[in-house]
Amino acid sequence: MEYQYLLLDIAENVATVTINRPEKRNALAPDVLEEIITLFTSLGEREDVGVIVLTGGERYFSAGFDLNEIRKLEKVSNEAYTALFHRAYRAILFCPQPVIAAVGGPAIAGGFDLTMMCDIRYASSSARFGQREVVLSLTPLFDPLWRIIGLGRAKEVALTGRIYDAVEAERMGYVSRVYPEGELLASVRAIAVEMAGYDRMCLRESKRLSNQLLNTDLDAAMRTQEWLFRTYIGSDENHQRIDALQARLAAARTK
Repeated sequence: MEYQYLLLDIAENVATVTINRPEKRNALAPDVLEEIITLFTSLGEREDVGVIVLTGGERYFSAGFDLNEIRKLEKVSNEAYTALFHRAYRAILFCPQPVIAAVGGPAIAGGFDLTMMCDIRYASSSARFGQREVVLSLTPLFDPLWRIIGLGRAKEVALTGRIYDAVEAERMGYVSRVYPEGELLASVRAIAVEMAGYDRMCLRESKRLSNQLLNTDLDAAMRTQEWLFRTYIGSDENHQRIDALQARLAAARTK
């Protein structure tokens, strides 16, 4: 399928999805959201994709909502547009494969929300983050933000509408690592390729488990993790990877 606002590259079991609307700083118009839903749904069904990278390139991520589109809405006719945003969010959040956000520039409001739906976030030193909905008299998403950075910090981000640089985003635990400007995409790709070399189903089950355990009491969580671990330990794939690791370690010791 051809996409107008998304670029797709698949190589080495990694799908890189690039939001491509630079003249609008990758603002999220309805057509962009529709394409995100369609593409992530399609990628979720592909066996040749182990990891997905979502980015806007080295310069932008997404400036957020297309304000010209929102300005056309009325309260009595906003249901379809609101549902479209949340369908796009869910398409990323519940995509079976791990999704990595590579944030090269501003990720604001709806753009920030897209990064929130990803499993891991890496940023360029030029990245900026801000949940600006409250500034526009819109209610922000607290969940899953509070699960990522804690409730107190999530309240600050959501209620002040402040914009944070990449260093502060890393300090609060929202971003896992910050890369020098221009080095983000290559660095994140290397991580994604390594991850994509792992057991595909193990990656998917681990992602699903991480979401499932959030609403489970500790005893049930421990039992679930024990059961899932038991389905993989001792498998042929497990044995093959142990043998390969031990061979690499033995070869390294002889150098």
